[in-house]
Amino acid sequence: MNSYTILGFNKQLLEKSITKGDLVIDATLGNGNDALLLAELVGADGHLFGFDKQEQAVAASKAKLAAYNERCTLFCAGHEQMQALLPAVAHGKIKAIVFNLGYLPGGDETITTLPETTLQALDAALALLAPEGFVLLTAYPGHATGSVETDAVAKFLQELDFSEYMVFTYQLLNNKNHPPQTYIIEKRKNRFSKQSEF
Repeated sequence: MNSYTILGFNKQLLEKSITKGDLVIDATLGNGNDALLLAELVGADGHLFGFDKQEQAVAASKAKLAAYNERCTLFCAGHEQMQALLPAVAHGKIKAIVFNLGYLPGGDETITTLPETTLQALDAALALLAPEGFVLLTAYPGHATGSVETDAVAKFLQELDFSEYMVFTYQLLNNKNHPPQTYIIEKRKNRFSKQSEF
């Protein structure tokens, strides 16, 4: 049943959606677990770009990705800078962008992702996506900053134009301890009228 947890769901979605040769972004490297999966999925012909503002996280991720150095480019920079730092040739060609918000597991819990820069990063991410590419974002409302950030993310996503993006959520409804919430934002291949329904 682990496939129904947030982490299990996220892993399955990435495994089913990413193919060899894809360009992907890990917007919050952390300890490198998501980055490792992404690097494996894109294969030798694909490429992973990773971002984290903490040197500790970039170093941990670099070590974990040692076997895949040739297909990985890591930046010690906030995710809000991804559009400026990503090679122009990759703009509009990114298949998947993963955000795992909050603080670095095992690190300083006072250093967290922030609502303002996360929204800037989301705006950049949507511009970088290829048609039918997607953002997979997991938010953690269980701490003070995370709660504000989750609310800000939800509001931002609810206001996206349905003719350009489809937004889905995945969460555990009957846990009262503020469980994580995953959002999937898919960039439409073709524009539809706002009255379109499925």
